[in-house]
Amino acid sequence: MAVKAVLKIGNPFLRKIADSVETIDQTLRDGVVQDMLDTMAAENGAGIAAPQIGISLRIVIFGIETNPRYPDAEPVPLTILINPKIQLLTTETESLWEGCLSVPEYRGLVPRCKRIHYSGFNEMGEPISVEAEGFHARVVLHEVDHLDGILFPERIEDPSQFGMLKELEDAGIIPKVATKK
Repeated sequence: MAVKAVLKIGNPFLRKIADSVETIDQTLRDGVVQDMLDTMAAENGAGIAAPQIGISLRIVIFGIETNPRYPDAEPVPLTILINPKIQLLTTETESLWEGCLSVPEYRGLVPRCKRIHYSGFNEMGEPISVEAEGFHARVVLHEVDHLDGILFPERIEDPSQFGMLKELEDAGIIPKVATKK
């Protein structure tokens, strides 16, 4: 349908807990879901959550084959996940640099669980149940955080490991990445 404006850090809407989806139907698919897909593609996102486009619903979309913002990330299948539930499968974490469409031009070193199980429903109302690890697990956890009003800077343990993308790249702390198509 349309590319929507992505809400940015500081917008109080991003701090709200999103509402459960009560009805999965064609209207949801043609409206919110399509807008999320269009916006994620336009912004080169690895994922997006409905609250990021101003919709208080528990819907996340994620997936990449290749992405200039995450050049070293392994492929993640395109998934539309409605009313997600997360189960951590290990206490082992891994810290990697994250960015976010709602926190543009910044990156932070974020610890995340290495292996998870997620479940919910796809856009057709069919159940989803997946075990994920690595970048796949990270992107799911990042997007589901949005549904609970959490942005990635809150997950950073060491504030010195947060900064503007260009400055981090110029200092050689992270590799240079493309931010737009």
